[in-house]
Amino acid sequence: MRERIRVIVFGKRFQQFIVAVILVNAATLGLETVPSVVERHGDLLTLVDHAALYIFVAELAAKVYVERWRFARDPWNLFDTLIVGVALLPATGGLSVLRSLRVLRALRLLSVVPSLRRVVSALLRAMPGMSSIVLLLSLVLYVAAVMATKLYGQTAPQRFGSLPVSLFTLFQTMTGDDWGNIAREVMTRHPSAWVFFTAFILVSTFIVLNLFMAVVVSAMEEESAAERQRAMVDLALAGTALAHPTTSDPAPPVPAASSPPPSGSAPSGSTPSGSIGAGPVAAAGGPEFAATPGGSAEARVLEELAALREEVAALRRQLAPAEPAHRK
Repeated sequence: MRERIRVIVFGKRFQQFIVAVILVNAATLGLETVPSVVERHGDLLTLVDHAALYIFVAELAAKVYVERWRFARDPWNLFDTLIVGVALLPATGGLSVLRSLRVLRALRLLSVVPSLRRVVSALLRAMPGMSSIVLLLSLVLYVAAVMATKLYGQTAPQRFGSLPVSLFTLFQTMTGDDWGNIAREVMTRHPSAWVFFTAFILVSTFIVLNLFMAVVVSAMEEESAAERQRAMVDLALAGTALAHPTTSDPAPPVPAASSPPPSGSAPSGSTPSGSIGAGPVAAAGGPEFAATPGGSAEARVLEELAALREEVAALRRQLAPAEPAHRK
């Protein structure tokens, strides 16, 4: 029973059905913001919303039944549980604000769609590198704000009158929002101010912010490479598991050496015609391994499996630091 549910829950068709339910539920939550639609079809929207919620609860219950304690080891399962749990909280009284959090159910696409899941994993992998870039950007912004406050605080006090105001103005300049008017306002009294603003924009926008994209792209490439290696390991293990039973079949029984030869047979020291090499073949474990073409095929299969096991062992040694995170 559990295996049948496992096949259904993790099947491709069921996952496509869950994606469709998420999209329909997200659309209904958006339609609830239109007063005219709510006035006409409010009951239908509520029915669809509740049906989607029940489907999500049933899906999580089925996963818990199938995976048991392993369910809590997968971070994506915990993410889905949190999203669905928020929707189950009462949305009346002081908790009415939680009603707006129902739209978080659309975020379940991150855990259902594999491509989105890879993007999120890459972003999490890039967090250490991004934290260093955030520190660098904060340092550049602070130094530029101190300089702007000292240089242009008297000229444009509403823009650079104090350090917090200068930080906000330079952050606005870094995003490109109306920075031209800010620069022209200062340049009426300081014609050379364009040098400061140009240098700040080049450093903060075209250099530091582009480092974010470089770190994220590098993390996505590493995630794709790690996923390909994990797929190779899984494929190799599956191939070894399928081929292993053929190597463990018991060899055919070997006739006892002390059994008396049948009447009319040749003496033990002679070899009948047409049976040359029968003795060595039997000693090797049967004609399947020496006297027929199948024997050489079996030997080749064993050699290929041995080489495949060596490749799998090498890949496992390479993936040793990443495998615990993948299994979680």
